[in-house]
Amino acid sequence: MAAQQGNSGGGGSRAAGWLRLLLSNRKAMVGTLIVLFFLLLSLLGPSMVGQDPHAFVGMPHEAPSAEHLFGTNGQGQDVLAQTIVGARTSLAVGFATGFAVIAIGAAIGMAGGYFGGWIDSVLSLLTNVFLIIPGLPMAVVIAAYLPAGPMTILFVLVLTGWAWNARVLRSQVLALRDKDFVSAALVSGESSARIIFVEILPNMTSLLMSGFIGATVYAIGAQVGLEFLGLGDLSAVTWGTNLYWASNNAALLTGAWWTIVPTGVCVALVGFALTLINYAIDEISNPRLRSEGAWSRLLRSRKVTAGSSTPVVRTHGA
Repeated sequence: MAAQQGNSGGGGSRAAGWLRLLLSNRKAMVGTLIVLFFLLLSLLGPSMVGQDPHAFVGMPHEAPSAEHLFGTNGQGQDVLAQTIVGARTSLAVGFATGFAVIAIGAAIGMAGGYFGGWIDSVLSLLTNVFLIIPGLPMAVVIAAYLPAGPMTILFVLVLTGWAWNARVLRSQVLALRDKDFVSAALVSGESSARIIFVEILPNMTSLLMSGFIGATVYAIGAQVGLEFLGLGDLSAVTWGTNLYWASNNAALLTGAWWTIVPTGVCVALVGFALTLINYAIDEISNPRLRSEGAWSRLLRSRKVTAGSSTPVVRTHGA
């Protein structure tokens, strides 16, 4: 019972330790600041733009100027307004997909790994079926036959993206369910739900966070790609439809690079920031990378270069 209480009571300290490590990691800080900037932009930006992104404000393909900082698109609409307003839907679909994918994957993978038997067989069969189906082609086919809109894109991306996380989390649960703290919880009479969510789940924090970030990056890219192919609601303002209309209006042929670059840079920056956070989580959760980072910081503090064969450590008596 004491062992179980010690493990469960450490949940808060474990979360606090993770937070301290993330705040002390340079990659995590840079990535988090970029993501927070775009989240604030998506929440507050549309009310600060001051104009309707659908409004015709000038001649088609006007170059960037003081009046229109990002120029106008092929319909004479302000590119800056469309870039800012489009962030809300694209980021909402991306992060919602990430949460849904990791929630479904965790539920199916952890249930199969913990209970085993016929439950694991059925859930593993279901997971394998979705794993062997090519995700992006299946998403294109499904999106083409469903009503266009962000909810359709969200449904398609969740349907085609949960299986990989379920497989990874199942494997981790199989490795954890025979540990001593799980056995202690079973002996003390804890319910299966409590063991899964209180004892096992906190030990998979790094996998859950990495899975969520990976699913979010994939979802943002896939959503932009599907809408670029014309499989979304083309009347909505999103990053994907911005690129669709830029391509449809022959922006590259006419040299109107400003209708493509802002949206492309935003998508790249969000993906870059989330990838930085993912790298930081890997560095924090991987003992080998943690030890390498500690040695690197020690060598830098002693001013020892990588090419030095025998580090010279100065003592007080020297």
